[in-house]
Amino acid sequence: MSDINVEQTQAVAEEKATQLPVPKGFKLLCMVPKVEEQFSGGLIKSDDTKRVEEQTTTVLFVAAMGDMAYRDETRFPTGPWCEVGDFILVRPYSGTRIKIHGTEWRIINDDSVEGTVQDPRGIGRA
Repeated sequence: MSDINVEQTQAVAEEKATQLPVPKGFKLLCMVPKVEEQFSGGLIKSDDTKRVEEQTTTVLFVAAMGDMAYRDETRFPTGPWCEVGDFILVRPYSGTRIKIHGTEWRIINDDSVEGTVQDPRGIGRA
């Protein structure tokens, strides 16, 4: 087998192996940013504390959008509320929660976005 066929076969296998879901319709696929390991004073957080912070986060990273996201001009007359690559603000516990290799992801509705933020560090639930 030639080198090109081996490379093509590996590329196809890697493409098929992706485990990230593809959002459909008006859904957004978002990643939950990694929770800090320590409190600001240096005290290490317990696993339970980190899990609760992940579950109740109000900041998500937009990884992908469904084909119908923000297409309804009557609901979104000014255009999309966010883009792929944005950090967004949502309500705690929003969306369908899934974990892939230890990282939490959410699938949310396009109208669940409450705002965008340039730097999510330091933002937490009040």
